[in-house]
Amino acid sequence: MIQIKKGLATQQNHELAKIVPSPIRELDAEFSKIEGLIKLTLGEPDFDVPQHIKEAVKQAVDVNDSHYAVTSGHFSLRETVVHYLMDHFGTPAYDPDTEVLITVGASEALFSLLNGVFNRGDKIIVPTPTFPMYEALVRAGGFELVPLNTAPDFKLTPVKIQSVLMEHPDAKGILFNYPSNPTGVGYIPSEVQLLAEFLRETDLLVMSDEIYAELSYDVEHVSFAALIPAQTVLISGVSKSHAMTGYRVGYLVGPAAIVKQVRKQHQLTVATVPGPMMAAAEQALRHGESDVQIMRNIYRERRDLVVSALQSAGFEVSTPQGAFYVFAKVPTILGVDARSFVKRLAYEARVGLAPGEIFGAGGEGYVRLSYAASFADLTEALNRIREWMVKYQVAVM
Repeated sequence: MIQIKKGLATQQNHELAKIVPSPIRELDAEFSKIEGLIKLTLGEPDFDVPQHIKEAVKQAVDVNDSHYAVTSGHFSLRETVVHYLMDHFGTPAYDPDTEVLITVGASEALFSLLNGVFNRGDKIIVPTPTFPMYEALVRAGGFELVPLNTAPDFKLTPVKIQSVLMEHPDAKGILFNYPSNPTGVGYIPSEVQLLAEFLRETDLLVMSDEIYAELSYDVEHVSFAALIPAQTVLISGVSKSHAMTGYRVGYLVGPAAIVKQVRKQHQLTVATVPGPMMAAAEQALRHGESDVQIMRNIYRERRDLVVSALQSAGFEVSTPQGAFYVFAKVPTILGVDARSFVKRLAYEARVGLAPGEIFGAGGEGYVRLSYAASFADLTEALNRIREWMVKYQVAVM
């Protein structure tokens, strides 16, 4: 191993140095070393990419789509995004030239948005529990994180936002996603309408991560971009909806003045998205409706299986309305905190879950289970959980 020169040992970005690596991935890496463990930790669809999407990549390679694309991404894909959002979620007819940006996944969209629009010290409201990367992105950019604890129902409401704004009236933006990772919480149209009406009276930039929009099961997904487009940036992509996490194609849409700034950061960070991957995304959005429907139906069946089994085992669980996660409260009768429960379950029952506390305030005492896994793995994992809990309760009585 090369030892860094002594005088360079402390040379680092001080904000980034405060950020710990993804707690979910660290936990997943630890659990991966346990032989025979069933991992239900990551939000990674277990489906293969549909064949017609793979063929689109091959065709793009064959016609030598190997050169730099324009910064905003292939125009045909930007047009496709506009029509897709209009047809599915009733959003405005965004200008593909000035109001759409193709990104390297939704993650880069969020990075470029935060760093392209806000200044160091700006306050960003982030409702919790939430995807840990949000906090990391905010803090790494030198912005001030303003957490908003949504427990116990895990729903964002005007009252909850107002309480935070009373303490932080100078907040510049609010960043959240729905259906939610980690809770699976969704919103009925009237709830989104009430939130939009409240937010319209503020100057908050609404950063709406709707990557799980197509995986809404029991409620119609209503986008903030359809209700308050003048102050909303919608972030999404094909990773979750079309099982294309490794293809790394996301997008954002919003007012031209915002997208212009985000595009600058995007260009400095990645230049552009690979052409063959954009061809795949265009194929998915144009011709992948049946693929999404099939996967959504299977996820719904898995959700029902997991919720029923966990409730029978003594967990307090609300039925998720979207995404592919169950956020379950660890039974108090066990007398252990969520992190201890997760560790013991991994090493003793060989089932990997994520402790709720890593998702921020409000997640304490909960565990997140990802049901983006096969029925066989889910059934076996649930049996192991139930058997372990029975043995554990007998042992401590």
